[in-house]
Amino acid sequence: MRMVLAVLLAAGGLVLAAPATADPETCPPACDRIPDSAWIPSWAIPLNSRYAWPQLPGLSVTATAPRFRFEELCGSPPVAQDPRAYVVAEKAVVVNPEGQWQLQAQVLHWRGETWRGGQLAEDVFDTAVAALRSCQGTNPAASPSLTTVEPDRMAAVVSGPVILHQYLLANPANSTITELALWSTAPPLTAWPAPGDDTVLDALGAPLCTAYIGSCP
Repeated sequence: MRMVLAVLLAAGGLVLAAPATADPETCPPACDRIPDSAWIPSWAIPLNSRYAWPQLPGLSVTATAPRFRFEELCGSPPVAQDPRAYVVAEKAVVVNPEGQWQLQAQVLHWRGETWRGGQLAEDVFDTAVAALRSCQGTNPAASPSLTTVEPDRMAAVVSGPVILHQYLLANPANSTITELALWSTAPPLTAWPAPGDDTVLDALGAPLCTAYIGSCP
């Protein structure tokens, strides 16, 4: 009976196809989540030789109200009409004992037309840079120093009772922002290795070109 049914369906031009599955490594088609390949590799994260950071996709969870790490430390006020309210975002966090370095990474992606999503990514990035510059105004115990400020790329150190190394990169071509933050109570028990900002930012940005196919030259 099954064979007869299959013949009749084929003869009538009705072919039942298996449901398509989204590739977890790239976007499209899996634009309703963050592809595994969008995350900075663990070996490229500062202090990996000390902490052997785990692979971030395995730790990532949905970030329902994403905020950058410096916003928590600085006590930055909420952003009015924040585009992050409707972004696809995932966060990975590594918690270590006090005095050791903690880690937070996030990837935020706006779905839809790239011209619009790219503008939203740039707006969020620019707002973040302005908020970081104002950090001491919202938390007098925190002293920010922006060590790299370029279009769509930023690195900073926030000093105080907590030392934070903050990296943020926006790629308007794929409507995405990626964040890496490492922090410790002062003084940290493990010395900061002082990697170049460009090295870390390049390692953050390169995976986006792999994950969001066709978005980079």
